[in-house]
Amino acid sequence: MAGSKNEQRDGVALSSDSLAAFVSTKGAELQSLRTRDGVDYLWSGEEIWPKHSPLLFPIVGRLAQDRYEHRGESYAMVKHGFARDSLFEIVEASPHSARFALRANDATRAVFPFEFLLEVEFALDGARLDIRHGVTNLGDADMYFSIGAHPAFRWPLGDAAKDQSRINFERHEPAPIRKLAGGLLGRMKDSPVEGRTLSLREELFVDDAIIFDTLASESLVYCCGSGRSVAIEWEGFRHLGLWSKPGADFLCIEPWHGYDSPVGFRGPLEEKPGIACARPGETLDFTLRIEIG
Repeated sequence: MAGSKNEQRDGVALSSDSLAAFVSTKGAELQSLRTRDGVDYLWSGEEIWPKHSPLLFPIVGRLAQDRYEHRGESYAMVKHGFARDSLFEIVEASPHSARFALRANDATRAVFPFEFLLEVEFALDGARLDIRHGVTNLGDADMYFSIGAHPAFRWPLGDAAKDQSRINFERHEPAPIRKLAGGLLGRMKDSPVEGRTLSLREELFVDDAIIFDTLASESLVYCCGSGRSVAIEWEGFRHLGLWSKPGADFLCIEPWHGYDSPVGFRGPLEEKPGIACARPGETLDFTLRIEIG
């Protein structure tokens, strides 16, 4: 919707009676989620990690030697895929919502030999932001991919100390978690979640992300001693990553469908653990709901 008042050269500004958001055309990345009293719940993108909420597609994490095989051919693929660095088209925009799209092109075909349409829709309603990721297979063969959200929230929220922060999962999460080994999915480790609660502390992330490749919950609440909170619900995503950099004031809460290649995996893309498959003509939806409290 060219010419919309909220459409800017490099993205779209959205607003509701409670929130204001900005989404960049680069990567269809949510870059700000601000309350009416001026508090931005997203990380500011400072030098220590110059992102806000990148979109991970068509892989999540890293591949062994940054390559994969499909139908006997070998393809190079950067960590987290190319979508986060691609320029998306603004398909439509209103004061409260916007839709962005990325289609297969010569550059994507060189590293991902599939015809696809990736759409990302944002809609603000009061204190809630709904995000829909739609992946359509435009080709005539099955398409294999992963997709993930990577929003970075401020840690702590408000004036609370970091160690007053916690994540409350919808359900008990007793299954072992994974940590990375050389950038790939390593062995299982005991879960740091006690019942439904994960007490947050910087030591959790000294050796990179916490990966839940077996996940019972479809929602969680991130909260701090300040009384501020972020409630997150998801559909379509089957896995979850939690990540921060020691010393940095952000926490990434990342619903995924897919994850890094396991150590020792050498199979083709269609056999990669966690991979999604869209049949010819099929659209798969992956939704995320963020509510600010």
